[in-house]
Amino acid sequence: TNGIISRQSAGKIRYMDSRIDEQERQITMKSSSIALQWREPLSSMAGCEANPTYMVNLIDSPGHVDFTSEVSTAARLADGALVVVDVVEGVAAQTRTVLRQAWRDRVKTCLLLNKVDRLIVELELTPLEAYQKLVKILEQVNAVNQQLISEDVMAKDAEAVDKEAAA
Repeated sequence: TNGIISRQSAGKIRYMDSRIDEQERQITMKSSSIALQWREPLSSMAGCEANPTYMVNLIDSPGHVDFTSEVSTAARLADGALVVVDVVEGVAAQTRTVLRQAWRDRVKTCLLLNKVDRLIVELELTPLEAYQKLVKILEQVNAVNQQLISEDVMAKDAEAVDKEAAA
């Protein structure tokens, strides 16, 4: 345990979902933020006098398609984003929208595969089947990213052709 949340409450308390309707539905509906401070442990700082401190501003934004404007606003404020994918649900339309928004706003993304335990506990997949499911999700995310790169390259090529034609 981290000393903040008890073992009994871990996974049940939704600190970032402060609205009553968010607590009841167990989904994020409104973006919320928290500032987290992290200091490098002294043991990893051998030979350094200063012990640097970092500030991380975490924005929890909704993942459901009905709340796309909340995600767009949060993306404009961010330097990076964790794109969380429920491995049972897989890559959904909103995942693609979030990746496109991050690409457009030049936000660095990191994929987080969530609820991996459900593959075994609920779906009762074998280790090989679970692995194949995870690989499929990675391939889907990579395909979206490749499409975004291709669109960008094609748009730049078309722009270059238009400039040549105008000259």
